[in-house]
Amino acid sequence: MARGSESQVIHLDTHIVCWLYEGRVDFLSGAARAAVETGRLLVSPLVELELQLLNEIGRIIAGPDTVLPALAREIGLQATTTEYRSVVTAARELKWARDPFDRLIVADAILSGAKLVTKDRLIRRHCPVALW
Repeated sequence: MARGSESQVIHLDTHIVCWLYEGRVDFLSGAARAAVETGRLLVSPLVELELQLLNEIGRIIAGPDTVLPALAREIGLQATTTEYRSVVTAARELKWARDPFDRLIVADAILSGAKLVTKDRLIRRHCPVALW
């Protein structure tokens, strides 16, 4: 993987994080896989919370304390540092989404000037930075 400080910033949606942790790169489209392989990978801190909730309801086995450090070691995944108030303000304008996680994750990517790798059709339909 050719990553560097010059690489394009790529945000990952929660399901992409889960698939990467499980080694399911075969689930990714060609464009998504290329972005993951070459980009500087970031996640919104909201992904951490969503992973926690998914773990609590039994939808995923490993929680964020396992998933995120493993991906940090394996692919250099880091959390964004976008100011929270700015993310919330931007998310308020994303009225096409009812899911608060989607709104905040998308807003964080937009404010970062990043692409967002997601398979979510609703996000891809409404979000110009979405990539699949």
